[in-house]
Order: sequence, then structure tokens, then C-alpha cells
Amino acid sequence: MHSLMKVKILPMNNTTRHLPKPKNSAGRDLKVAIPVGFGLFAVVILAIFVIPFGWYPLVAIAIFFAQWEVISRLSEKGYIVQRWWLLFGGQLMLWLSWPFGPKGLVSGFVAAVLLVMYSRLFHHGKNSAPKNYLRDTAVGIFVLTWIPLFGSFAAMMSLLRGHEIAGSMFVITFMMCVIASDTGGYVAGVMFGSHPMAPAVSPKKSWEGFAGSIIFGAVVGALSMHYLLHSDWWWGVLLGILLVICATLGDLVESQFKRELGIKDMSQMIPGHGGIMDRLDGMLPAAMVTWLVLSVISL
Repeated sequence: MHSLMKVKILPMNNTTRHLPKPKNSAGRDLKVAIPVGFGLFAVVILAIFVIPFGWYPLVAIAIFFAQWEVISRLSEKGYIVQRWWLLFGGQLMLWLSWPFGPKGLVSGFVAAVLLVMYSRLFHHGKNSAPKNYLRDTAVGIFVLTWIPLFGSFAAMMSLLRGHEIAGSMFVITFMMCVIASDTGGYVAGVMFGSHPMAPAVSPKKSWEGFAGSIIFGAVVGALSMHYLLHSDWWWGVLLGILLVICATLGDLVESQFKRELGIKDMSQMIPGHGGIMDRLDGMLPAAMVTWLVLSVISL
């Protein structure tokens, strides 16, 4: 009986001994973050497939609250940003892109920039000279570029059409590649990350995590391109690589933004994830290059 128990126990110990141990902590409460993540994905699926024309309103809501977070954190640190003009300008850019595409987006961006420039100029009235005008105006234009300009490209993916391929398939391709990039980077970074990519900006961002994102993004991109968009698989590899590069740069930009403001998360709006911008930081710039590649595919 005792010898039998030993025979059973030893293989289990050997197996356990050879399992790789994570080199880094997860950094989030996974018991909360994982179910919330599935819930967010379910909302995206509803907006794409169930709610008629649901994608644009969902992106509009995400852009609004992402801007609200960023503007709130800037205001707390003494920046004078034109909250309501920025929010109005962001929505103007997004909704003009629906009927007019990139032309509407650019027109809305120019109008929003002018609103920010002039509203900041007379923030203290026409008889008081503005202080820190260049700083605050530049920050306002940065917010317009970082969030609604990039985000509108994600919305415009729903307007793409291929050979009997609905716009929803382009959006799903984008979302699948983003999820693959995040998952690959997270797993590789936690398990193997030991070489920081930019320690002065984001100490936890590692080259191993970047490699994991590239591999997962390219593989899922190739599969999505072949099975969802019925195009050549190598377009998917290109898409995955470019998306990961842009997403990584977006992560680094947000890390530096939070570092300069001395904050860990943009907010606690999403349990287990932080704020809206903590989820969209890489997705926003990745949307631009994805829209560009998928636009070529749709032709």
C-alpha cells in the first residue's frame, strides 16, 4: 500500500518540479480582472452583432470617458484644459467620420483644435492675458490626437466593406489581434520577462513580453485574415506585427504620461483594470494602422 502511494506521488512531484515558475508578478487582481475582461468583451460582441449600428455609439462612449479621465487628471495637476470643448470636439470628430470618413474626421479635428486654441486664449476673459497658453493648448491638442483622433479609426473599421464581407468582420479582426497582443505580451512578460524595454519609462515592459505579443499577434492576425476576411495570410502577419508595434508605443506613451503626473492608474472606473485609458492606451494607436491595412484589404 505504501509503495503504491509512492509510485503515484513521485511522478506528480517530478512534474511539478519541472513546471516553469513566473519571473514577475501579475500586477493585477486576476480574480477580478478576468471576469470583468470577459464582461467587456461581451459588451463589444453585443455592439457588433446584436445592437443595430451599436459599434459607433460604443466607441463614442469609450472616447468620452477616456477623455474625461485624462482631462480630470490634468486638471488635478494644474493644467488649464478646456474640458467641455475637448469633449465636444472629440465627439464632433467621431460622428463626422461616420458619413464622411477620413475627410469628416480631419475636418472635425481642425474644428476641435480651433475651439481649444480660442477657448484657452480667452479662458480668463478678454481683459486678462493668458498664462501657460502654449503649454495648455499643446496639451489640449495632444488629448484630441491621443484619444478621439486615434479612436475614430477604430469606429471607421465598421464602415469597411470587402467582397461579401461585412464591416463587423473587420472590427472582429481588429479586436482578436488586440486580445492576442495583450495576452501574448502578458504571458511572456510574466513568465520570462527579464530584459526591460524602456526602464526609464515603463520598468515592467520587457523585450520578452514584446516578443510574445509579436508571436501571438502575427499568428492570430494570419488566422483572422484567412478565415474571417478571406485574404492572404501574410497580410495578417503584417497586420499583427504593425499592430503590436503601435500598441507597445501607445503603452509607453501612457506610462510616461502617468509617470509625469505621478499616478498609477487613470482612474478606478473598471474594477481590476484601472481606468478606461488603461485599457485603451495600446488599442488607440493600433486602431490607426489596423484601419490602414484593412482598408487596403477591402479594396
